[in-house]
Amino acid sequence: MPDEMLRTFIAIELSEPLAAAIGRVQAQLKRGMPPGGVKWVASEGIHLTLKFLGETPRSRIPEVVAALKVACAGFPAFEFTVEGRGCFPNCRRPRVIWVAVREPSQTLGRLQAAVEEQIAALGWPTEARPFSPHLTLGRVARSADRATEAAIGQAVERAVVERIGVQRVTAVSLVQSDLRPAGAVYTVLARALLRRDA
Repeated sequence: MPDEMLRTFIAIELSEPLAAAIGRVQAQLKRGMPPGGVKWVASEGIHLTLKFLGETPRSRIPEVVAALKVACAGFPAFEFTVEGRGCFPNCRRPRVIWVAVREPSQTLGRLQAAVEEQIAALGWPTEARPFSPHLTLGRVARSADRATEAAIGQAVERAVVERIGVQRVTAVSLVQSDLRPAGAVYTVLARALLRRDA
């Protein structure tokens, strides 16, 4: 019997209050955007991705979870702040609209590197781009012309987005993503806990 393939990624989930606050920022940004120019991510589905795995055989899920637990075991719980806004690659040619994640102690970066290292040992390729922690709010429609792109970028630049909230990180999740016409549906397959320092 063929192995079922699951589309998976490793991420930090957001609290409901933070997701709701991000939803309010999305609503603020939407008001200044050209209609239909951006496909917005549902606020309850926003997460901080540490590693995208893609097509993953169901039979390999246990070893991915074990690797994730090893990666997380050495890290204490920590917090990051969500504030500011921007676009990838930039506001002149926006493709992705995001809010920034700030974590001055660099624990987040070290955690992501540990996850990358453990998953690479299982055969997944290492991400070539440096880790740039952010939360994706929306993606510019593929059909958007240059004028629409410019208007979207200008709307993002005009928006004043200060501190949105703080997220305490106590676990990292392995998440399954089902792409559906109405948008992605996410299912948490497992969670690896960070160290709980006394």
